[in-house]
Amino acid sequence: MRRVININRAWKFQNHPTKKGKPPRRFSKKWESVDLPHTWNALDGQDGGSDFYRNTCVYCKEIESGTIINKSFNDDKYVYLELCGANATAKVYVNGRAAGQHEGGFSTYRCDITPYIKKGKALITIEVDNRNNNYVYPQMADFTFFGGIYRDVNLIIVDKAHFELDYFGSPAIAVTPVVNDDGSADVTVESFAVNVSDEYTVRYTIGSENIIVPVNNSKAVFHFDKPHLWDGRNDPFLYEVSAELIKRASIVDKISTRFGIRTFKVDPDKGFFLNGKPYPLRGVSRHQDRLDKGWAISKRDHREDMELIKEIGANTIRLAHYQHDQYFYDLCDEYGMVIWAEIPFISSFMPGKQAEENTLSQMKELIIQNYNHPSIVCWGIANEISIGGITDELIENLKKLNELCHELDKTRLTTIANLSIEGNDSPLNFITDILSYNHYFGWYMGDVEDNGPWFDEFHKDNPNLCLGLSEYGCEGIIAYHNDEPKVQDYSEEYQAYYHEKMLETIEARPFLWSTHVWNMFDFASDMRDEGGVKGRNNKGLVTFDRKIKKDSFFIYKAHWSDEPFVHICSSRYVDRTNKKIDIKVYSNCPEVTLIVNGAEIAALKGDKIFVFKDVPLDKMENSVRAVSGDIVDAVRFRVVAEPNESYVLKNVESGSNAANWFDSSETEGRELQFPEGYFSVKDKIGDIMKTPEGEAFVNEWIDKISKQANMTVSKGMMNMVKNFTIEKVFAMAGERVPKVLIFDINDSLNKIKKP
Repeated sequence: MRRVININRAWKFQNHPTKKGKPPRRFSKKWESVDLPHTWNALDGQDGGSDFYRNTCVYCKEIESGTIINKSFNDDKYVYLELCGANATAKVYVNGRAAGQHEGGFSTYRCDITPYIKKGKALITIEVDNRNNNYVYPQMADFTFFGGIYRDVNLIIVDKAHFELDYFGSPAIAVTPVVNDDGSADVTVESFAVNVSDEYTVRYTIGSENIIVPVNNSKAVFHFDKPHLWDGRNDPFLYEVSAELIKRASIVDKISTRFGIRTFKVDPDKGFFLNGKPYPLRGVSRHQDRLDKGWAISKRDHREDMELIKEIGANTIRLAHYQHDQYFYDLCDEYGMVIWAEIPFISSFMPGKQAEENTLSQMKELIIQNYNHPSIVCWGIANEISIGGITDELIENLKKLNELCHELDKTRLTTIANLSIEGNDSPLNFITDILSYNHYFGWYMGDVEDNGPWFDEFHKDNPNLCLGLSEYGCEGIIAYHNDEPKVQDYSEEYQAYYHEKMLETIEARPFLWSTHVWNMFDFASDMRDEGGVKGRNNKGLVTFDRKIKKDSFFIYKAHWSDEPFVHICSSRYVDRTNKKIDIKVYSNCPEVTLIVNGAEIAALKGDKIFVFKDVPLDKMENSVRAVSGDIVDAVRFRVVAEPNESYVLKNVESGSNAANWFDSSETEGRELQFPEGYFSVKDKIGDIMKTPEGEAFVNEWIDKISKQANMTVSKGMMNMVKNFTIEKVFAMAGERVPKVLIFDINDSLNKIKKP
């Protein structure tokens, strides 16, 4: 019978390759002792500077071979090593001999180590490499590529005849439920075994019902007259099926999986349907990293993430931008979350056959390993992959991925996340079954109110396409506050305002099949230095450590959750210079009463947002409570003589935190000049290009910067960056462009008159 042994504990680690590139036959006392999950980038991957350590590092563990296989080596036993996540490539050695290699940092990989195990001790060595290359995705993205063995490692011991372990990390059992027109359901179960003969049979069990089939024709169909449907958050009911490999009445191997019976469809006008009923998908995106842990997180961390997503009331999660832990997909099944699962075909397209094969391989693993999860309704083939422009080779790669998805899974849809630069007639919009866009109107460009008209125009131009919103969001840093929030002030207040408006936009457009906030949690992006915070994307509704729910969290809870609550906004904006302030409360209760210093101010009836105007702060220290029935939220506000300067980000007037990006020894002593009537780096590129002299200048410098940064600026990208200031473009380019250039460009712009 199968045994699964977790071997996470007591590994030895070396943060550089072994000498001469050969696997070690022993390790010295200098090696670090670590337990898995582990990453070598837990700290340097989140501190900014685009300098997190990328190399080949080595893990070793010595195991008694006798302990592995019932205390004696037996030719009838097979031993597999299972890596549940090692980024980005992994080479496995046993006793110094190469046993296997895997390219891809997010999926389960298994290798047969039976031939390399001898009596006595077995030294397992795993070389993990997160260096740059030109064929394993991802290579460029707005998140840190943490290196290491950051998920579980197991040994799987099976008899010679066993359910398949070699095929792309497959669970070796596939369940395909189909709901019939009369409401009944037929569930097809198929398993895959190796080293078997006609003597073997497979017995499937669901509840009290058994079906026995020959091993060489292992499909079985279970019929349910009245199936209990998996119904999302309403009722995430799961069945379990087991498969037993039997020889002469003896069970040789046994596996099991859970599944759910449901139907879904997407309508271009009415959105998403689950089990024949409208079920608007409104939720969040998630990255898997944590403060001071990177990707090396625990099951407890995963479950805490799910509990927070449940609390906000979301019913869907986009699991970006890669395959997530199997444990989290299991949680999605249990909690009733509808899931968009995708591969890391993201941002930077890499030409060549080897890179294309890597996308196909990662897609095979994603689908084959996750086929049985009822929570998953679509496979994402790419994200913002057109940043460098669209080529015939890119289109062909996308089409192959789309075809592969349908070949492997005829029950689910394909989708893609396109960037705003793609026009309504972009060829990327016509490859997958359904599609979505990543839009940041109201943050990187334009106003938040621009989102609605864009969707209306797209829907008008493409009435037969099913359109969603795969990313939208803005930075919200809990240290910054503003009575008059504005775009790119990084304040908690602007983030809350932005999401208020986005909810209005979304709710007015039922044709949007799904919407996913970017992001549920702040996450690491070591190349960033934005809003005075290095190494982090601060668009989360919850802080990186999961300790603080931002105000924006609660506006979604007010719209999506049935759990009664009240929340006073701007609670971290403690120091106030005005003795009368407006106080905003989010709640899903019909009425909220505000009490200040023990006295009732007012009781307001409303819908989700309650604004109490001109609330007096009569004391230096003021206690404020919002009450609805037995539900209470309490904060304090302090009256001060001078504004608290820490609440305002320096240089925010320019719309970016440029000072943080351009401070270097090369520019010491130089100051940016902004003469009246002339252009500067604080002007939008589109405005500069309205003059012939400005257009020529911009085109010249875009060409120079593109060559310096080794990137191509497509027509679509150019249309988007017209909404950015020059300094914002430099900020986004980061370390790829010399900082001194901004001064040279600004000096030249100072000579071009505004119209």
